This record gives sequence, structure tokens and C-alpha cells, in this order.
Amino acid sequence: MMRNFSILLLALMLPATGLSSGPDAQTEKLIQDLGLRESSQPARESARWKKPERIVVLLDERRKKTRPDAIAWLKEVADGAELIEAESHGDAAFLLDEADVYLGICNDLILDSSDSIRWMQNYTAGVDRCVKSPLISERDFLLTNMQRIYGPAIAEHVIAMTYMLSRKLHVFHDRQRERKWDRMAVKRTSMWELQGRTMLVVGLGGIGTEVAKRAHGLGMRVIATRNSSRKGPKYVDYVGLSDELHKLAAEADVVVNSTPLTPATTGMFDRKFFAAIKPGAYFINVGRGKSVVTGDLVEALNSGTIGGAGLDVQDPEPLPLDHPLWTARNVIITPHISASSDEQMKRFWLLVRENLRRYVNGERMLNVVDIKRGY
Repeated sequence: MMRNFSILLLALMLPATGLSSGPDAQTEKLIQDLGLRESSQPARESARWKKPERIVVLLDERRKKTRPDAIAWLKEVADGAELIEAESHGDAAFLLDEADVYLGICNDLILDSSDSIRWMQNYTAGVDRCVKSPLISERDFLLTNMQRIYGPAIAEHVIAMTYMLSRKLHVFHDRQRERKWDRMAVKRTSMWELQGRTMLVVGLGGIGTEVAKRAHGLGMRVIATRNSSRKGPKYVDYVGLSDELHKLAAEADVVVNSTPLTPATTGMFDRKFFAAIKPGAYFINVGRGKSVVTGDLVEALNSGTIGGAGLDVQDPEPLPLDHPLWTARNVIITPHISASSDEQMKRFWLLVRENLRRYVNGERMLNVVDIKRGY
């Protein structure tokens, strides 16, 4: 009798708190594998939280192709909330009136229309355009992002660029297109082996940690900087603070920028940095283009101060046809696509759904952004 009464009491309580069965095994593995961090406070303890009734979901053509059943799939954890599909930013802005939640991309247009929003899940890891908007001070909402979700793909892109530069594959690829069999295209001794070399990861966050893990697996010595602390995984030999950048750059054969764009990181890779870097080192940027003073980078490339660069992000983007980076010495350029992979959208949708489940139930959220810090 007592057991039946307890079950009945629990059933009566569930509508007030939401029905939560916890993450499924696939999502739990994602959280563990990538080290996704929970907020210190459950969402329900915020004065701004309430169970959502109206949720706008940005589903542009590209994302819809990866999950045609997205709305129905998300409804399974929405506990009766209305889910409204938006095909574009403009559609979303029009539909946000009286919405509690927005799953999409934070920008000026969205912020201008989102005075009722209590939680926003940003579809990208970078939130610089959102937190730098003057409208952000007029809003009071919880912001989460895709931190660490794109880390594995970006880290493999970094390693690919590192190998391409260290083995001079870009030179031989050019010869291939010219149909030239040229064994003397580069000096044999300029083709590095990476084992025993040092990589400096600037920004030991979600992406930087994935980069460090792979570099360590290749036998490289890994050092890093981070803004928050000197803590790091066992496979990182030394973690310095941001003010140690120039000192550590002098030790590194490869320097990788994986920092978010903040006032502190804007223009941090300038003439002084390239003067401090180990002569002949490679510079790889998968963070933000505006972290680099582009003219100083071009000068460092063409003068031979650095051995080469791999750039998935540039300033400006896209590069004009006559931009000197196109023809700079030993540079590999990709068009801001390092996060792309066959597994990317699987991780993306798992996080979106899990954070929606958590918010509906007022639980601890994943990947909460500190708006003041900018990441």
C-alpha cells in the first residue's frame, strides 16, 4: 500500500518539475568523451527560469538535411512545449515574439527580437558576435554554445595541416598539378619528423585539449597556455598563463591558436609575437582571424621568420582575390571549414537535444557561456 502511494505521489509531482530520464547512453558517452561541463547551478534555481511553452528552432536547409525529423525528435524531450520551425534568421526573428527558448545562432537581428527569451542555445562554439553586440546588455538570458562539440574535427584538421607543412606536401602537390616528377623540389633535411618536436597550444580549452591529445599521441612534447589556470591533462608537459605566450613560443616548433576572440586575444599574434617565435616554426590558426595582425603574419612568412602557416581562419574573411596571403610563402589556406566532418552533426544534435531536455527539467546545463568573459 505504501509503495503504491509513493508511486502515485511521484506521478502527481512530475508535471510540476518535468519528466527527466537522464541522457541516453550515446549522449552520456559524448559528455564523457569530450569532457562537457555542467553548470554549477541547476537552471531551475535561476529567477529567470520557467518551464518553456514556446520554442523556436532554426532549421535551415543544411541542418534539416542532417536531421529531417528534428522537430519531432526534439518534441520527445520538450514536455509539451510548442516547437516552431524557422528556416532562416529572418524567420526566427519574426517568430521569437513571446518565445521562451531559441535554438539557433545569436546575432544582432535575433537579440533585437528576443526580449522574452530565457535561454538561447547557440549553434556555434564562437559567441563573439553575440556578446559584443550592444544589445546584449539589454537582455537577461542563459546562453549556451557548442564548445568542444567541434573539437575532434578541428584537432584532426590541425594535425593534417601540421603534417602537410612538415612533410612539404603542399610543394609536392603543386608539382603534381604541373605533372612534374621533382625529387629535388625541397631540401630533404627540411622534411621534419614530428616525434620529439614541441607543439604549443595557445588556448587549452575544448579544441586545444583535443589538439594536445593528438599531438601527444604522435610523440610530440606538448606545452600550452590558458587564461584561467595552470591545470591541464597529463599529456600536456607544461601549462602556462597567457602572459607566458612569447616565452613558450620560443620553445615551439609548431604553434596552434585555438583561442576564442575576446579583447585580450584580438591582435595577439603580431610583429612582437613573430619576433619571439622559434625561427622556422609553423603557425596554425583555427581560432579567429582577428587574433592575428595579418600584415605582420605575411611579413613573417615572406621573410622566412616562420617556416609556414596553416590558416583555417583569416582576417578578412573571405580573403579578397588580390590579398597577399594567397601568394605568401609556405601558406595553406582553408575556408573556415575545419569543424566539418562526417560525425560533426551527430554530436551537434545530441547536445541540442540534451540541453533542451535539461532546460525543460531545470537541470544543470552544458556549455554555459560567461557573457562577461565572452566564452
